[in-house]
Amino acid sequence: MRDFSSDHRWLSLNTATVRKQGDLLQIIDACARHGIRAIDPWRDQVAAVGLKQAARAVRDAGLELSGYCRGGMFPADAARRIEARDDNFRALDEAAALGAPCVVLVVGGLPQYSRPGSAPSKDIAGARTQVEDAIAELLEYAREADTPLAIEPLHPAYAADRACVNTTRQALDICDRLDPERLSGMLGVALDVYHIWWDPELMSQIARAGKDRLLAFHVCDWLVPTKDILNDRGMMGDGVIDIKSVRAAVEAQGFAGYSEIEIFSNDWWGKPMDEVLKTCIQRHRTVV
Repeated sequence: MRDFSSDHRWLSLNTATVRKQGDLLQIIDACARHGIRAIDPWRDQVAAVGLKQAARAVRDAGLELSGYCRGGMFPADAARRIEARDDNFRALDEAAALGAPCVVLVVGGLPQYSRPGSAPSKDIAGARTQVEDAIAELLEYAREADTPLAIEPLHPAYAADRACVNTTRQALDICDRLDPERLSGMLGVALDVYHIWWDPELMSQIARAGKDRLLAFHVCDWLVPTKDILNDRGMMGDGVIDIKSVRAAVEAQGFAGYSEIEIFSNDWWGKPMDEVLKTCIQRHRTVV
């Protein structure tokens, strides 16, 4: 397991962590000031400043990307499935232009939440079938763009509105059905401790994933009590997740990428950006 105590060279900032404090260009500038080497930007933040300007700013700051957030939100009624497909094609094009190593897929839940305006449905099994079919189609485009797809399982609390893939096992089952020979390196998982820490099968599924399926690793913490299931994530060390043990497990499989800090938090969004980044660096060295 790598020693993070003396530097933060393997810290990446998911830009949602400070999305309320500035635009993407300001976040990139702040990361450069604090010696943060990598980011994972969100599509809306890129769109707000323009793809070309975002790519230039990343390049000029000497930053790498640890991923691109996000593709997915696949389930839709028949009238909106082409919209969902084309939106994901665009996500891959943007990721390739930015030099992202993968597109993180938040796969979506029931159609009316994944693609607003879709007819209401309670068929979660059907939504999961749509997800797998859509990833199979997207995988061909990903190969052309040479940009891997990283399925992110989300906590079961998000099954209806954000992701009907809720465990590492479910995500890997999709990977194994669509890419059984693991030949392409184009399909794997993004593991966020916030969503998976509770799973009794977690360690065995990380071992099952192996190096070639582990495309991204995200960290934050689970607060008790949690005031808001979406926007009350904790800074690492403030909650109950044994982050080091999860990192040790993914690194035992050969993962050697960035530990990406992704904190959706009304509390931390209310603090100055520099304060948040300094705290991220300190906690990355001590509890990640």
